[in-house]
Amino acid sequence: MEKILNQEKLREWVDMLDDCEVYAPAFADSVWNYARVEAGTDIDLSHTNTIGSVKEFVFPQREVFFRFEKKDGVPVLTATLPDPKPTVVFGVRPCDGRGMPRNDTVFNKEFEDPYYWARRDKLTLVGLACNQPHSPNCFCQSVGGSPHSEDGLDILMTDLGDRFHVKGITVKGVEAMERGRDAFGAVRDGDQAETEKVHDTSRSHPQRPLGNLDAIPEAIRESFDSPLWADMAQHCIGCGICTFLCPTCHCFDINDEVISPTTGEGERVRTWDNCQFPDFTMHTSGHNPRADLGSRLRQRVSHKFLYFVENHKTQQCTGCGRCITECPVGIDIVAVLERVSQS
Repeated sequence: MEKILNQEKLREWVDMLDDCEVYAPAFADSVWNYARVEAGTDIDLSHTNTIGSVKEFVFPQREVFFRFEKKDGVPVLTATLPDPKPTVVFGVRPCDGRGMPRNDTVFNKEFEDPYYWARRDKLTLVGLACNQPHSPNCFCQSVGGSPHSEDGLDILMTDLGDRFHVKGITVKGVEAMERGRDAFGAVRDGDQAETEKVHDTSRSHPQRPLGNLDAIPEAIRESFDSPLWADMAQHCIGCGICTFLCPTCHCFDINDEVISPTTGEGERVRTWDNCQFPDFTMHTSGHNPRADLGSRLRQRVSHKFLYFVENHKTQQCTGCGRCITECPVGIDIVAVLERVSQS
């Protein structure tokens, strides 16, 4: 389904989704991030990219698996499987959309994670094509994407100035469009041609080049024991912001948080973890196979450009550039890959 939506009609469409939780980018505290759209509030889609990614809608930073307690000396478990309302997220950039199929694979291929899928099945992603790169660190095309990729999205909107070209990609996307059918108009010949022109132009903007993508896995494998990793990581402070902001990083830890030692009451909780923390791979023996910053940087890059390719036939990086832009010490994954490839 392809339709035209005059920009002043966007609010009308959103109002038709009144039984859903609707989110869209909002500017606050000097950054764009997703925020709940309250009734009567307009959506501003002039954003760059959000600081957080849409993975947070399906894989929250902290999640309770179940609650436990003792009643009359007997352990009692209470399930906490989420049952969210249908959720529609507007303004998702194509790089973040491409992250979702990768996350789906992780949370489904070997074990179907019911907490992830309880949210994922009710999530509709409304993408917004990038007419031009929103950051000098964008490199989606260097990892096989494009500024108007439909991968992982349910709907793709393209800004044509005074109107949007809106394309329903999945069943969920078409259903969301049909609910706002009164707000849409038909696509005319000129609209289609203009959309294609905008897409063509968007691909012509320069992005960060990555060289030969197919050759990178072997280059990483051959450089496994290279001192290059320690050299490139010497400024790393191990803060982990690169992984927390990444749309595809998904490592987590599970802990039992005891609320009352007397009653044995507490919660089993999953929280984000990441391979850049020094105790991520710490063994109970005290041995840490990745005790230094260089080996941890190598692990992160290898996971995205070697191990994920071996296991799932695609890179675990969508070129959003957040890890470069937000790194407090300037570690640049594109530059890292260039040095590894040339070593």
